This record gives sequence, C-alpha cells and structure tokens, in this order.
Amino acid sequence: MSLRQKLLLMFSLTVIAAVAAVGWTVSVRVRRVFERLDQEQTAAFAGQFRREFQHRADDVATALDRMAASERMTRMAVELTQGGDTAPYLQEAASLAQDYRLDFLEIANKDGSIISSAQWPARFGYREPSVETAGRPPFLKQEDLPDGSSQMGLFAVRWVREGEASIYLIGGTKLDREFLADLPVPVGTQVYLYRNAGSAFDAHGLTGVNGSVPEASKYQPLIDTTRATANDANGVVFLTARREDSVNATAIPLRADNGRVMAALLVTNSRRGMVEVQQHIRAIAYGVAGFGILFAIAASLWIAARVSRPIEQLALAAGKVAQGQWDSHVSVDTKDELGALAASFNHMTSQLVDQRDRLVQSERVAAWRELARRLAHELKNPLFPLQLTVENMVRARQLPANEFDEVFVESTEALKAEITNLKTIIGRFSDFSKMPKPQEAEIDARYVIRRVLSLYEPALKERERPIALQTQIAEEPLTISADADLLHRALSNLVLNAIDAMPEGGTLSVSAAHNDGAVRICVSDTGKGLNPEERERLFTPYYTTKEHGTGLGLAIVQSVVADHRGTIFVESSQGRGATFVIDLPVENKTNL
Repeated sequence: MSLRQKLLLMFSLTVIAAVAAVGWTVSVRVRRVFERLDQEQTAAFAGQFRREFQHRADDVATALDRMAASERMTRMAVELTQGGDTAPYLQEAASLAQDYRLDFLEIANKDGSIISSAQWPARFGYREPSVETAGRPPFLKQEDLPDGSSQMGLFAVRWVREGEASIYLIGGTKLDREFLADLPVPVGTQVYLYRNAGSAFDAHGLTGVNGSVPEASKYQPLIDTTRATANDANGVVFLTARREDSVNATAIPLRADNGRVMAALLVTNSRRGMVEVQQHIRAIAYGVAGFGILFAIAASLWIAARVSRPIEQLALAAGKVAQGQWDSHVSVDTKDELGALAASFNHMTSQLVDQRDRLVQSERVAAWRELARRLAHELKNPLFPLQLTVENMVRARQLPANEFDEVFVESTEALKAEITNLKTIIGRFSDFSKMPKPQEAEIDARYVIRRVLSLYEPALKERERPIALQTQIAEEPLTISADADLLHRALSNLVLNAIDAMPEGGTLSVSAAHNDGAVRICVSDTGKGLNPEERERLFTPYYTTKEHGTGLGLAIVQSVVADHRGTIFVESSQGRGATFVIDLPVENKTNL
C-alpha cells in the first residue's frame, strides 16, 4: 500500500470514526431523553389514573352510603324482616341501580342470599360471598353475567340496619373502555386494560378505548410479568418489523382486596418521534461522513502532491541505487524538509559514485597485487627445482660422458615434469580469468545433479576410507534456465570440495527441491567444518584452506551461480561438517 493510499485510508477512517462516535453519542442521548420523558409521562398518567380510579371508587362508596341511608332501603329491610317474602323486591335492584347510576347492584339478605340482582335477575337465592367485606373500602371484583361472560368492576358493600332488620347492598361500576375513554390521555399515548382473572394469557382480555387491541399478544411478556410479581413492568414492544412502530410500554397491576392481581393497566408511548429523530441524526451523520470522505480524498491528494509524491520519488531513486544505479538523482523544488532530504540524497549518491570509482580502482589494484602474489607463490615452487636441476647439469658437465648422460636423462625428466606443472598452474589462472558467459536453455536440474554424482559415486566406494552417498532429490521436474556445462562444473567443484573435506571417510549428502520460487541444491559433508573466519573468506579468489590448492574452485562456483542470477552460501560449524546451499531462480532470463 502506497503512502497516498495510507493517507487516504487514515483520513477516511478518522472522519468515519469521529462522525460515528458523534452520531452514536447524540443518538444515545436522544434515546435517553425520550425514555425519560416517556417515564415521566407514564408516571404522571399513572398518578392521574389512580386518582380517577379512587374517584370512581369513592363515587361507588358514596352512592351505596346514600342508598343505605335512604328511607326506602330502611323500610325494605324492616318489611323483609317482618314478612320474609322477597318476591315483591325481585326488580328492586334494577330500579335502584338506575336511580343511583350504578352498573352493578345486588340486594342480599343478612345470611348473604341474593334478594334482587340488577345485572342477573335470575340469581336470587344464591349466596353472595362479598357480604363479608361490608364497610370496607371499594375493591375490584370479577362479576359473572347471564350470557356466560364476566365483567371487571369496582365494588363496595354496605349494610342497612334498622333494629334487628338487616340487609346488604353490593354495588359497583364497570371498569371498561368507557372508563378508559374518560381518562385524559396525552398525545402519542395509548391506554389498554387487561381483564382476565384466569392464569393463562387471553389476547381478548386486552381492551382499549376502541375495543379489541391488534397485536395484543405482543404485550403478553409484560402483562405476565406484572401479574406474576404484582409490580410495574416496562419494556420496548415491537409491534411490527419497523422500529418506528415500536412503543415503550408499562404494565401497572390492579389488585383486589386480598392482594391478588385482578387486572392490569397498560400504558404505551409511541417511539416514532424518537426513531425519526435518530434516523434524521443518522442521515445527517451519513451526509457528514460522505462529505468528510470527499474532503479526505481532496486532502490526501493535496498532501500527496506536497509530501507523498516527493517521498515516492525518493523511494524510487533509492530502489535504483539499491539496483546499482548509484548516479540516480531526485529533483525536488520545495524548500522545506523534503527539499533538504532530496538535496542530501543527491549529495549522498554523488559521494557513492565517487567512492565506487575509488573502490573499483582500489579493488583492481588489490586484485592485481593478490594475483601477482599468488602467481609468484605458485611459480616459486617449481622454479626452485628447475634451478637445482640446471645447476646439477652444469656440474655434471665435468663428469665422464657415461655419468653425464645418466644425470642428463634424469635432469631432463625433472625439467619436463616441473615445466608441465608450470603449464598446469598457468592454465588454471587462465581458465579463471576467462570464465565463459552462460549459454542458457531450459534444463532439468535433476539430470545435471545425477550426471555429476554418477562420475564420483564409484570413486567414493573404492576409497581406503569409503564415503557414503545420500541423495534426496525431488520427484517432480526442477526446470530452470541455465548452462548445463557450467552448472555441471560448479557442482563438480562442490562435490570434490566435500570429498577433500572427509579424508577419514564420512557421508556426502546431496538434495534438490523447489524452495520459494527457486530450486535449492544442497551439498553437505561430515568433515571437520569451518570457523567463522574461514566461512567469511571462503569464496574469495586464491583463498584456500588446503595444502595444495589454488583457491579458485569455490570462486568459480560463486561466479557460475552469480551468472545464473542465483545465490550461494555455506552453513557450517567446527566439528559438524559444512553444507553449501545454491538457490537458482525458476524463471531466469538470459542476459546476453
């Protein structure tokens, strides 16, 4: 990833993160504000409902107190006690309920048996258990009706006493949608009443101002919770898949006189306003983020023109220097730190070129001196025997002819041998000085390796101290672009080097396989190994650790590998042998 792309990504992520953080914070604060307002509104409405509930209860109690204190009820109580005939009073409850505006009214004898019922006339004679609560505050009660249904209501029980005469009045008012319609409901708030004394949830038991409630089952968890705990329960209810159709709902338990939850008031506040505000905030955040990204692109392009482009030019020039183009320069016209960096870079490359020229010249001088030293050393050894032989021939000239002929023959043989040795030494130096360029072609490296091993394998077994050969060569083709003859020569030098390192015998290991886009060839021995100084100078021309060596074998190997765009290195430690590793690229192009 380029610097320009990194700058664009950094600016974009910064803008997106900032906008997301602000949008999320504002959205959360808006949600909390709306929730707090909903809670306050629900609490205010719950208080209003309780006041209205108490007002209705007080109205029922007042109506029954007035009824119980009326002369009509006193006379009725006396007549029932004296005569005992209840038939004339079967319709009395209906008339009284209408006069006192009660939805429910029953008149019961002192033993609790019903004399007259406004809501169910046929119930006369049945016992009414509620008479035991006479004189207590109003309470909730589920009242059965003739059609098999039931109705929730606020009830109170009063007695009428005149001397020994006594009857009970059980009256109440409905707790239904008309009751809800009388409540002052704020805009956006809905009120429902759940009336079902059974243990299982009944969706039909939930009633609103307009009758049945759609999606009533969505409120079941809240209603079940408030019925089970007898405490308020609140939560978010999603009526549809759309968030704006969700509501904040609170279920308030309505208890009977024994503490049992007989009904539940459900107050819901629409979350549409909050959701729309959040969506508006989100839309603004998206717009700001889009504008911010456009700004980030513009800023990154501007910075790229001022910063990243000069840096890219510096990086490109540095890459050229790394590839060997030491005279690379950068043209930066700015006067800031980048301009100073470019000027320093140009100055550095100029110094590198000067130092390279001086280094090349020094290396050439050092190479010629080393060549002269090694050549003098190599030639010095055969020249001394030559001098002695010539001196012997001069002295032998004074001997008799037959003795001179014998010395002359021996001396000429020695001269020929030493001259041959000189030719060999000069030939080695000549070969190294004119290493041919590779004539590359696609070859399978396995065939070259096997050809080299086939030459030396018989000799390994015939040695006085044999050397074992271990191979681990890949089964698949190891195709590379290389000069087979030069590669053969390099591998032969490595094998010979390994054999010379094991005069007491050992194991020669050769392996070849693909390795990260290259063919890796390893030649290992179990000799005495190399110390750090030897490893460092091992590939230096004319450096050798052998008693009779020119120091050119490994230098030739390195030259062949380098000509094939490959690398060679050695892994070794004293007492553990050495491993020479060659990596040759699979895709190699001929450089003519």
